[in-house]
Order: sequence, then structure tokens, then C-alpha cells
Amino acid sequence: MHTEIAFSLIVSCVILFLYFVLNKRTNGAKSLNLPPGPPKLPLIGNVHQLAGLLPHRAFRDLARKHGPIMHIQLGQISAVIISSPRLAKEVLKTHDVALADCPKTFGSELVLYRNTDIALAPYGDYWRQMKKIASLELLSAKKLQSFGVIREQELRGFMNFLRKSSGKPINIHKTITELVNNVVCKASFGKNCKHQDALLEFLDEFGRVNSGFYVADLFPDFKFLYVVSGLRSKLMKLHKTLDRIFNDILEEHDDRKRDRGEQEEDLLDVLLRIKEEGDLEFPITNNNIKAIFVDIFAGGTDTSSVTIEWAMTEMMRHPNVLEKAQAEVRETFKGKRKIIESDVHGLTYLQSVIKETLRLHPPIPMLLPHVCREHCKIDDYDIPVKMKLIINAWACSTDPEYWDDSESFKPERFEDTSVDFMGINYHFIPFGSGRRMCPGMNFGLTTVEFFLAQMLYYFNWQLPDGLNPLDVDMAETDGLIAAKKTHLHLIPTSFAPYN
Repeated sequence: MHTEIAFSLIVSCVILFLYFVLNKRTNGAKSLNLPPGPPKLPLIGNVHQLAGLLPHRAFRDLARKHGPIMHIQLGQISAVIISSPRLAKEVLKTHDVALADCPKTFGSELVLYRNTDIALAPYGDYWRQMKKIASLELLSAKKLQSFGVIREQELRGFMNFLRKSSGKPINIHKTITELVNNVVCKASFGKNCKHQDALLEFLDEFGRVNSGFYVADLFPDFKFLYVVSGLRSKLMKLHKTLDRIFNDILEEHDDRKRDRGEQEEDLLDVLLRIKEEGDLEFPITNNNIKAIFVDIFAGGTDTSSVTIEWAMTEMMRHPNVLEKAQAEVRETFKGKRKIIESDVHGLTYLQSVIKETLRLHPPIPMLLPHVCREHCKIDDYDIPVKMKLIINAWACSTDPEYWDDSESFKPERFEDTSVDFMGINYHFIPFGSGRRMCPGMNFGLTTVEFFLAQMLYYFNWQLPDGLNPLDVDMAETDGLIAAKKTHLHLIPTSFAPYN
């Protein structure tokens, strides 16, 4: 993303003569009482203040100077940044309906088949229909429970891999991502996907190009920028890749369905059944189904694997936390050779470790943007129709008004408290809140908790090459998802807690 911001500055000079056109368009906004914000340069607005920085950290630093509600201009895009729990509640609860729409980007329109997924679909009847399908059919409690068998099957293979790797460094990021993706593939299609590597590469690249900070997205009226910036060709390539993968999956799935008889429905079965029944107000097509699976894989694979890697990273940096979490797991399951999924829900300290990991490392630190549908006021400031609003969830979860020693890793802060990630504690919203809250939250949390419990029960862990825990690189990637920039490598050592 840093390259894209630099390119924004260069292109801005080329199109400076268009400033007066843009200036005329924004004159109407001058009569509004917009939130305060940092000084803006002609044409580019505040783009220069993000160059070389991670947006969630840059916006947090700007908010310290200009306030928790802040108006910024990114090229043609006018946006309000929310950086406090109190104001996040106004956006996500008080004015939830008025601010429930999502922005369209060139990338999401093209790759997600005109935003016909769930996460980025425009607010309205189609979105309500698809959200209902997600809640009642795809991610119901019964459906999530049925995936437990898949998780246990995949975990056995992972445990065997770790035993064979005992005493040798392994890439935690790579192995966990493959493990989680295998679970998502089997839950989605009933089998491991031969396109796994291509899917993971697609998700990684799409997260980067759909961050909203590409120059072409900042100047949407100037269509030629999509071409000269190279964004159009990247997105066309991604779209063709996605189409090829899912066309192949649909064809294979159709052939296999004829041979396998009556079995538990996978997620693709569910969507195809709903499509064929034809009872929907808005009939869905194969293209809509492809768009929905982008949501499923992005939410199911990326967020879970990123959270597991960050949790292991923080425990390695804080050996006392690792020791305490491991002691809880081993004492709880003492003498057991096998842990099943229903066993792990009583691991209160491990749950605190996961919460603290999500507090400091929310997978999407800047929640998916909202767009104003109806004029409203937040903190007495005007929020006009079409204004983009972005909640800095990371800034909320590290707000010193709500958290002591807010940027330190202390799982104990969650002991004897009711604070959780259900979207009602606005100083802790790693999955969002309100109408646009992540529908796959429970799927991801179950995966994270179960896998971490197994890793701590059966293995001891150490850093390679005598690395000092405090020297572990904590840099984050840019883009939509804040993963660990340098992959975590650890040495597992087999442990038999049942002896």
C-alpha cells in the first residue's frame, strides 16, 4: 500500500489542473458543520499524512491531535474517522440504520460480481435476504456443530505433522493457514480443494488491492487512473482467477454429488439447494454464490489463522502467559489422550488470552467502512448522505480511557469481567457490531480456541536459534487484514500429558 500512496502523490501533480472542478463540487459541504480534522492539501487532501504508515496507527495518532471524530479528505473521498468507543456506539447502534450502507470500490464491484456477497452488499432487501440465509442456513448453531467433525479430522493430520517436526523449526503462519483453509474447504465443498494455494494467493492479493487506498479508488471520477495505475489489470486477473477456480469447483461438485448419495450438506450444497428451490425474492445465481464464498474464505481462513499466529506470538513474548495457559489446558484435560471440541469451552484463561490477542491485534483494525444513507448528526457534527465512515476498532480497543496500560498484553484484564466480543462493549469490537457485524464470528472463534488448546496440550514450544522473546518482530502487514509481517517460526517438542 505504501507504493500506492506514493503513486497517488505523483499522479495528483499530473491532474492538479482538475482541482478547481473538485473544488466546485465540495462548495456545498462548506455550509455543513463537519467534524474537525487535519489541514488538507489541494486535490490530495490528507493522503500525504498516510504515506508510509499503517492506516489504523496513522489515524489514531491524528485523532490524538484532532479529536475522536475527525473529517479527512482522501482525494475525492470524503470520510469521517471514528476513534472512540463512545462515538463508535453512535455509529453502530444509535444511527445504525442511517449508516448501514457500504461503499463501492472498483475492486469489489468487479471481483465480487457487483457486490453481491454479504459483507459488502448495499443495504436493502437483497442484503437482508442474504444475511438471513447466512444466519439460518450457512452459519446456524446446528451447522457450526456439524463442522466439528471436520475440525477434528484436519487437526489429527496437523498433530501428526507437528510430531514429525518435533525439535525442528516450523513456519507457524504457513502451517496454520493451510490447516484452517482445509477446514473451510471441507465445510464449503465437502473435500479438500486442489485450488488451495491459488485461493490463498487470491485472498492475500485481493485484501491488498481492495484496501481503498489505491490512487484510482481515491479519484473514482477519473476512470483513466484505473488503467494507468495498473489496478484494472490486477483486478481483471484476480476476477478471472476467481472465476476459473469456482467454475472448476462447481463442475467437480456437481459430478461428485451424483455419486455420493445422501450425506451431510456442505455449504455449497446449501446454496445450490436454495438457488434451485427458487423461493427467494431475489433469485441467486452461480455468480452470487461465488461472491459469497469470497466472504466465507476471507472470514474463515484469514481472520482465524491471523489470530492464532498473533496469540502464539504474544505467548512466546510473555512466557508467564504461555506457562499459565498451558497449565490450565493440561490440568483440565489431565489423563486424556484426546480432546474433543466440546471440552474446550471451560478454558477461561485461554479465552482471556484470545480476547487480549483480539484486543491488540483485531484482524481488521479499521472495520469495513459504512456509508451514510440518511443525514444524521454525531456528536453535534453533520454526517451528510454518502459520507464514508470508518471506525478504528484498534484505536477503540487500545483507548487508555477504557484500558489500563492499554498497549500491553495482559490477559488477566479479562478475568472476572463480562466484556466480550458480542458487539455490545464498544471498546472491544474486533468483529464489529450492529447490522454489519461479522456473521461468521462463532465459526472463527471455535476454530481458534480448539486449535490453540490442542497445540498447548500436546506440545511445548520455543523460539528458534535462542531468539530473545522481546526481539520477536511485531510489525504488521498493510492492507485490509493486519497479519504479522514476518512469519512466526517456532520449534514444537512433543509432550505426552496423559502419562
